[in-house]
Amino acid sequence: MTLEPRVRQGLILAFLAVVLFSFSLPLTKIALEGFNPFFTATSRAVIAGAIAIVVLVVGRAPWPPREQWRPLLLTMTGAVFGWPILLALALEHTTSAHAAVIAAFMPLTTAVFAVFRTHERVLTQFWIAAGLGTAALVAFSLSRAGSTEGSLLGDLLIVGAVVFSSWCYVEGASISKVMPGWQVISWVVVFALPITIPSTILLWFATSMEYQPSAVDWTALILLGISSMYVGFIAWYQGLAMSGIAYGGQMQQLQAPLTLIWSAWWLGETVTGGTVLAALAVIGCVVWAQRSRHSAPFHAS
Repeated sequence: MTLEPRVRQGLILAFLAVVLFSFSLPLTKIALEGFNPFFTATSRAVIAGAIAIVVLVVGRAPWPPREQWRPLLLTMTGAVFGWPILLALALEHTTSAHAAVIAAFMPLTTAVFAVFRTHERVLTQFWIAAGLGTAALVAFSLSRAGSTEGSLLGDLLIVGAVVFSSWCYVEGASISKVMPGWQVISWVVVFALPITIPSTILLWFATSMEYQPSAVDWTALILLGISSMYVGFIAWYQGLAMSGIAYGGQMQQLQAPLTLIWSAWWLGETVTGGTVLAALAVIGCVVWAQRSRHSAPFHAS
C-alpha cells in the first residue's frame, strides 16, 4: 500500500520522536543519581520552557485563542507533570529496562484513548489484542513484584505514568491539527512555568544538600529537558497530526526495544530473557491491535 506524502512524512516525524523518547528512561535513571525525583521532573520542564519562550518569540507565534486553552492545559497535565513525576518516582523502585516493558503498552493505551476521543471505528480483534496485551502486562508485573528488578509500587507508578502520557498524546495530537506541533508543546511548557519555576526553586533549596550531582547527572537532566520534554514532542505531535493518532502511534512500538538497548549499554542493566519475551509479547499485541485498524474505515478527525 502506497502512503500519501503527508502520511509518510508524519510517520518519519513520529519515528524521530520515538528515538528521542527512548532515551527518557535511562536519562532519568542517570539524573536520579544526583537529583531529587520531583526536582528532576520540574526542572526538565523549566529547561524546556526557557527554550520555548525563545522559540515562540523568534517564531512570532500568536497567543492561542481561548478555545484552545483547555486541550493545552490537559496536555500540560500529562506531559509536564503526570509522566515525568510518576516516572521519576517509579525509577526509584525499578530499573529502566523493567519500566520499558510496561511502558511498551503506551501505544495501545494511546490508541484506546484515540478511539474515544476521535470516535474511530475499530474491529473486535482490536479489543481482543488489547485484552491479551493487558493480561501479559499484569502477569509480568506481578511476577516481577518481589524481584530486584521491580516492585509492585514501581509498576503501578509506571502504569499511572503511561495513562497520563497517553492522554496527553491524544490531546496534543488533536490540537496539532489546528496549531503547528512546535507551538503546541511550546505553549504547554510555557503555561506550566508559573508552577514549575517556583517548584524547582523550592525543591532545589529543600533537597540539594542531600545530593551531589556530577557533570554526568547535569548532562542527563539537560538532555531530558531538550529532547524528551521539548524536541521529541514537536516531532511527535506534528507526526501524529499528519499520519493519524492511531496509525502514527504504531511507531512507538519501537520505543521499548530501543530503551532496553540504551539501558544495557549505558547503565549496565541486565536485560533478562524474561524481560525480552515480555517486551516482545506486549509489542506483538500492540502490532496486532494497530494492524486491525487497516480493516476498518479510518477517520483522521
